[in-house]
Amino acid sequence: MDSGLVQDPSVAVNKSPDIFEKCLKFTKAKELISCGLYPYFRVIESAQDPEVIISGRKMIMVGSNNYLGLTNHPKVKEAAIEAVKKYGSGCAGSRFLNGTLDIHVALEAKLARFMRKDAALIFSTGFQVNLGVISALIGKDDIIIIDKMDHASIIDGCRLSYGEVKKFRHNDMADLKRVLEENKNKGKLIIVDGVFSMEGDIAKLPDIVELAKKYDARLMVDDAHGIGVLGKTGRGTAEHFGLEDEVDLIMGTYSKSLASIGGFISGDSDIVHYIKHFARALIFSASPPPASVAAVSAALDIIENEPERRARLWKNTNRMLKGLRELGFETGPSETPIIPVIVGDNELAFKMAMMMQEEGVFANVAVSPAVPNGKALIRTSYMATHTDEHLDIVLSAFEKTGRALGLIE
Repeated sequence: MDSGLVQDPSVAVNKSPDIFEKCLKFTKAKELISCGLYPYFRVIESAQDPEVIISGRKMIMVGSNNYLGLTNHPKVKEAAIEAVKKYGSGCAGSRFLNGTLDIHVALEAKLARFMRKDAALIFSTGFQVNLGVISALIGKDDIIIIDKMDHASIIDGCRLSYGEVKKFRHNDMADLKRVLEENKNKGKLIIVDGVFSMEGDIAKLPDIVELAKKYDARLMVDDAHGIGVLGKTGRGTAEHFGLEDEVDLIMGTYSKSLASIGGFISGDSDIVHYIKHFARALIFSASPPPASVAAVSAALDIIENEPERRARLWKNTNRMLKGLRELGFETGPSETPIIPVIVGDNELAFKMAMMMQEEGVFANVAVSPAVPNGKALIRTSYMATHTDEHLDIVLSAFEKTGRALGLIE
């Protein structure tokens, strides 16, 4: 007797789509690996110094954001070690509940003073700062206005908010004015990178501040790559332009000049207090570990007490900008220690990075969507601790590989 429960094998079964299918179809990275042209996830066996060890081989590092060379500084390491001895390796909970230590509060006060703001709030990563701050502040009737080349964490923070996102062309003030004019009757937050992480150029902050005032918009600057680098005392893009009182919120990360991992937002105490109670990326994330917090505090002291580091960084930066341009490379609008060498074609960029590695130089590759299509680049970044000999080797490697690939004559 047929119960109706047995499937006739001749009848095709309509299977639902498998969400893993896209993973099986993704072959590009494996193809690059098989060709020896895969420039990502390279394993480093040493500290983030000007020289690093890869597969037992010493290489010059020009792919690190360790601008002031503090990640291996004895005082920074000692501070981290002492914090672990006193507080252990972690906090076992969120800041909101059991994870606030006295050193978290002390660092927030120190960061507020350093940034010349009323208050600061620290997060476990810089990425989480942007996720938490933007989604906490922006409601369904608000507008977020961002530069098209803003960092991915800003874009993802916008996605988590309920507001409408408007983009303006990179550092194009006429286009920013157009967007502001079209949304002049709504609550608005403009968010820009202080230093753009791929291009190495600086936001046109004086013009942005003027437009923000005219159209009653608030302004937030992601200064991940500006703090420790720009400004008379290393306080970043706002100090560089003398506009510290004109920027509502300044965000920073520790994984660049501050020699650790984490991030913070600084601004008016009432605004920071609100973020503290509404930023899900803070409330539902584990607290920054003691070693990280102590390392940042020590790094801040060094930035304030050793201005010669920043002077050396800029000496190295200016030399490399001049040297690469004199060789005939296109470096775009860079004006900071982030210096891109624009190659154009993705495959050519992968090949150049691996050729540079053969010459003993570690540099990064950026292709779409991190950069526009057809604008693939080798991203280099420099440290205060690079020596003239290091830079000579890097320029020589660029000259050799650039000629071999037909990028320069």
